[in-house]
Amino acid sequence: MNEELLKALSDICKEKGIDKEVILEALESALIAAYKRNFASSPQNAVATVDRETGKINVYAQKTVSESVEDPQLQISLIDAQKISKKYELGDIVNIEVTPANFGRVAAMTAKQVVTQRIREAERGNIYSEYTEKENNIVSGKIDRMEKGNIFVDIGKVEAMLPEKEQVDSEYYEVGRMIKCYVNEVRNTSKGTQIVLSRTHPGLVKKLFTQEVPEIQDGLVEIKSVSREPGSRTKIAVYSENPDIDAQGSCIGPKGSRVQAVSDELNFEKIDIVKWSEDPTEYIKAALSPSDVLTVDIDEQEKSAKVTVPEHQLSLAIGKSGQNVRLAARLTGWKIDISAGQE
Repeated sequence: MNEELLKALSDICKEKGIDKEVILEALESALIAAYKRNFASSPQNAVATVDRETGKINVYAQKTVSESVEDPQLQISLIDAQKISKKYELGDIVNIEVTPANFGRVAAMTAKQVVTQRIREAERGNIYSEYTEKENNIVSGKIDRMEKGNIFVDIGKVEAMLPEKEQVDSEYYEVGRMIKCYVNEVRNTSKGTQIVLSRTHPGLVKKLFTQEVPEIQDGLVEIKSVSREPGSRTKIAVYSENPDIDAQGSCIGPKGSRVQAVSDELNFEKIDIVKWSEDPTEYIKAALSPSDVLTVDIDEQEKSAKVTVPEHQLSLAIGKSGQNVRLAARLTGWKIDISAGQE
């Protein structure tokens, strides 16, 4: 390693965002291991150094300055030490150069291996750190390939996986299509960073609304809860502490543009936006929309509610295959029993 190679290493480290000192320290450890492996007579207390200015590599045997020398491999007398430099005192460590004449070839091969390996490891670490910050958020990418039911999405520096169980049955996926996904999990594996995506997670709906609605981004409107049956229907409960802000209207947008944009991204999934309330009676009424509600009988201990709706709206309140009441129960966290009543 010479000055040109040292500068090239500096440039690579700067470009990749890697600490050069970490690589040089790893190189020194690898060099001494290579030295001991290739040179049978190598002293056990040898160290290797890489000059930070010139890139020159040296191997030294380290010896302790001792009053009496019992082991010449590990110790040096004060008289002999001071022949090297008058500065040495008892207990000091003296570096005695033992660099073999033909060590350059071994050093060059070792340096190449270590630098390549460390840069690869550091890049993996940087990618893992970068995408860990995107966990529970949205990423956009292009469908790259499909394999054994799984979809692989190019999201930039890595290829992420959309597992079969995280895909929406009613959606059509094809290679080359751009897609937005929820980052469900980021794993650091021996093969590098593995990113698991989802199109079914309720968090996808929440993050899409966050992207579309400035009031949510500014913290003026809050999404309190989301319940979802992917590809079919979602209910979200929204709230604003500011009485002058219409939380539902903010999410719906002018002429329904904001909710429509989210629905389009979800392949036209139906979305109900309801007003959250700390009063369970009012919250349950809102959650059962579009049905009207006549009465709500709350059981706090069981966290259940008996709800009556107009007889002609019973099927609407329950929904197809029980979907509406099921989503409302998940949204509110209350068990809901519905029956018909007289208006």
